[in-house]
Order: sequence, then C-alpha cells, then structure tokens
Amino acid sequence: MDVTALLRAMVGVDSVNRHISRRPAAEAGMVDLLEREATALGLVTRRLAVAGEADDLLVTAPTVVDARWLLFESHTDTVGVEGMTVPPFRATDTPGRIHGRGACDTKGSGAAMLVALADHARAMAAGEPGVNGALLFTVDEEIARAGIHRFMDTHLPLLGWQPAAAVCGEPTRLRMVVAHNGVVRAVIRTRGVAAHSSDPRLGRSAISAMLPIVRLLEEEVLPAIAASHPLTGAAVGSVNVIRGGEQVNIIPATCEIHLDRRTVPGEDGHAVMAELRALLDRLRADEPTLAVELTDPIVHGTLDPATNRAWAGIVGDALARLGLDPEGIGVAYGTDASEFGDAGIPAVVVGPGDIAQAHAADEWVETDQLERAVTIYRELLRGPLP
Repeated sequence: MDVTALLRAMVGVDSVNRHISRRPAAEAGMVDLLEREATALGLVTRRLAVAGEADDLLVTAPTVVDARWLLFESHTDTVGVEGMTVPPFRATDTPGRIHGRGACDTKGSGAAMLVALADHARAMAAGEPGVNGALLFTVDEEIARAGIHRFMDTHLPLLGWQPAAAVCGEPTRLRMVVAHNGVVRAVIRTRGVAAHSSDPRLGRSAISAMLPIVRLLEEEVLPAIAASHPLTGAAVGSVNVIRGGEQVNIIPATCEIHLDRRTVPGEDGHAVMAELRALLDRLRADEPTLAVELTDPIVHGTLDPATNRAWAGIVGDALARLGLDPEGIGVAYGTDASEFGDAGIPAVVVGPGDIAQAHAADEWVETDQLERAVTIYRELLRGPLP
C-alpha cells in the first residue's frame, strides 16, 4: 500500500476527540477505516472495548511460535479544528507535504506503522527472519488517555503475550525520544452563595474566594518548582482557565480554575497531586468559611530514560544503519510511551513530522519523512529486541 494514499484516507475521517467535539464515540469512523485497511492487507484485527469511547484496535501480523513481540502504538484522535487555514478533513498537498488535521499528530505515524507491519508480514511469509509485530491504535490520547489506560489495565494481561519493547508514534522528525515530561491537571473550584447584586451582603462571591488561591499559586507555589531533567528541561506549572459567575446581576456561586503542572522524569505526579490537596487543606484550616475542592484530577506519567536504555541502543543502531541520527533526545510534551515504561515495557517515541506542526492551523507532514518512517519501522521489525 502507498503510505501517502493511506494517510490521505485517514485525514479524510473526522476523529476529533470526543471531549472536544462532544460527539459520542467520535473516533469510531477512524477505527472502522483502519480495520478495513488492515484486513485488506492480510492482517488480523481485534477491537478492544474502552468504556465511554470508541474501541481501541489491535492489529497483528501472522505470528511465529515462540518469537518475541514488538508493539507499535499510535492514537486515532485529533485536537479540534477551529481556526484551521486548510480543509481539516480533506488532505491537501503542497510540494513535499500533506496537510490536514492529524496528518502530523499522529495519523502519519499510524499510517507508516500499518504499512510497515503489512510489509513485514509479507517478508515473514517469504521466509525472512524477524520478530512478531503488532500495532495498537488507541483512542482519547489528546485528553484523558482512556485508550492506553484500558489496554494496559485490562486487555494486555489477556492477550497471551507480552511486548518485549514498544515504539510510540508521535511527530519527532524521525529522532528517537527516550525521555519526556508528564502532566498533572486538576480543577480547583470555590463555592459561594448566590444573591441579587443589588445587595451583595446577602451573598458570598466564589470569585472573591478564588482570587487569593490564584495569587498563592502564581506568586509562591508555581515559581518555587525546582525540579528539572537534563533531557526534558524544567518542571513548570500554570493556571490556564478560569470560569465564574452566571450573569452580571448575580453574586457568583461558583468559580473554577484549571491547573496544568508539567512533571519531569524522577518526579511522581501523584505526589504532586497530594501536595496540591495538602495546600487546599491548609487554606481551609486558615479560613474555615472557605468552600474549595479539587476535582477532575488527571495524572500522566513521565518517560524515564532509565526504563529504556537497552532498547534505545538497539533503535539507535537501526537509525544509524539507515543514515539517521542515532542519539536519543528528550522532549517537554508527553505521550502514551510513559504508560509502557511504567509497566516495565521499554519504549521509545519515533515518528514523522515536527511537533511544531502538530495542532497547527495548516497542520502538515513531509511525505519524505512519512516514507522514511515506514523504512525505520520495518527495520525494527527485523529485530533484535532487548
């Protein structure tokens, strides 16, 4: 299969994450397309249910008994399309590039992985050596990572095989990412008492209650973050959303802020969340009338290079054989690779495209990188594995 043709078909399917689009099972059309294409390529598909979402899709090549497994992973969802300057769901071409939502993040990686797996299956059938290969398409990576969490917690233990290593597809310009940051997100909500604004004394403003919390976070707590990592940079945090009030003549009964805290390898996101809860407990103790709560916590881990050293060496050797840079790098964003690392499965991130084009108004991927990604993934399927 022509990888560019497959990518164009994938871009043509609206798979904006359901938390953004508000469409139930928003990625179902993409899963349907991938299932059809994989089956047509002679691969075996299996849908894996994810509560509240479309299914994950596991694609495998015909297997060799007792051979070890390499698992590729790519996500099917995209971010929203507001403000795009190219048609989001119709792939358009400029010289050397394919544009459209998801072309870079990360349908390009998924297309290259599927083509590489099909090529590998044909080579194995012809007697060439290699490892068992599988490709997991996960849902909801952009927001809550429901797909990879469900796979790791429920489906992986029932497969009957364990990956010896994993490769996650994200836009890395074909560089090997061996370390990345994690994220802790939470909503802090204050509650007041609604009243008519003609007599504010009858109410209690939730916005006023939130102001000292924001000030404390931005002036004391977040600037005091000191953790850093030589490959991924400094840990940071920011308050990025604030909502409060219903209308101009009502004292606001609720106010909320959304906090984003980026962790570095070596930090524990759950410990960061515990520190935040302790901070709110202290505020309540100092001001008994303060009604504040922490809700909707999300903790995504880091990719620690201590978990993938041997595998990174093997991948680096493969890149070097293909004339590419073999050195591992770190990035500040997060990926599903952290979930593999946390489970003891060595993982790296390699994919076509540049993170600068991910989520962009004219999102695009270079066709040359797309085709070279197929070669990289195909090379890794020849083995060895760690």
